[in-house]
Amino acid sequence: MRRIGMLTSGGDCQALNAAMRGVVKTLYNSGQQVEIYGFLDGYRGLIYSKFQMLTGKDFSGILTKGGTMLGTSRTPFKTIQDPDENGLNKVEAMKQNYYKLQLDCLVILGGNGTHKTANLLRQEGLNVITLPKTIDNDLWGTDMTFGFQSAVDIATDAIDYIHTTAASHSRVFIVEVMGHKVGWLTLNAGMASGADIILIPEIPYDIKKVVDKIEDRNRKGSGFTIIAVAEGAISKEDAKLSKKEYKKKLAKRIHPSVSYELAEAIQKKTGIEVRVTVPGHMQRGGSPCPYDRVFASRLGAEAGKLILDNQYGFMVGYRNREVVRVPLEDVAGKLKEVSPDATIVQEAKLLGICFGD
Repeated sequence: MRRIGMLTSGGDCQALNAAMRGVVKTLYNSGQQVEIYGFLDGYRGLIYSKFQMLTGKDFSGILTKGGTMLGTSRTPFKTIQDPDENGLNKVEAMKQNYYKLQLDCLVILGGNGTHKTANLLRQEGLNVITLPKTIDNDLWGTDMTFGFQSAVDIATDAIDYIHTTAASHSRVFIVEVMGHKVGWLTLNAGMASGADIILIPEIPYDIKKVVDKIEDRNRKGSGFTIIAVAEGAISKEDAKLSKKEYKKKLAKRIHPSVSYELAEAIQKKTGIEVRVTVPGHMQRGGSPCPYDRVFASRLGAEAGKLILDNQYGFMVGYRNREVVRVPLEDVAGKLKEVSPDATIVQEAKLLGICFGD
């Protein structure tokens, strides 16, 4: 009998259910007896022993469903070793619940913070396997994360829809795409939708360069401009500030986000009407696209095989179009950013896309 715990932690995204289904179907198809314990609402479920016993039937019909059947929550790594409001040691509580249920392994689906905690549990002696989910595609050790392509599709649709109204009214439109620290989602959606300007956190922008691009388009007869902006985009001036100084400045910001700040600056400098659209959490929602259904199923199947092989301490990743096993300690705490020198950035510039640098 194998006893497997599963949880999804951090922000939700498409294909979480598909990935869990891949794990469970692989285990059941092996012919071995399996018990599945689904911890509810992320690490909180493991901390406070909130779980459900699941059977194969629970994983039937969920391939196309977005969100997560187990629920999720954010449990920041920086406070995971702090006692809760009642003095409970959260790490010890997770370990005790793992051993109390006599689990053979924990399968954890999540992004960067989730992987830090997963690696901590590995260091504490628990058998852990992780799966890389995030719409940001910013996990180190894998070329792709599930949820990313679905979010790219949604963000691309949003920018596509903006094109017609922008052209009709000869306006500048800013579409704010998710991504606080990295710009993979904005970069891909921007390129896919023909955005004229793409602003991402890794390439601080000069407002003058942004305005120059807009005015150049106008001179050439293009009466509108589409700007794809990552929510974590930053100006060159702000990029020179220390983290402490920048946080202090953000606390005093009167605009809802960088996009509105940018819109005001562009309108003042050009006199052109600027509109902002924020798709927001729509980018996390809905059914996973076909690519993510296949991709998450493949990763889930490999995670199931790892369990059957008694191989723990790995994240199931994807490199050079092959599913791979990546040591968890190599993943935790690392961020996969967009390099300003990346070929995709250089190719985008060859297409005439401005990055504000």
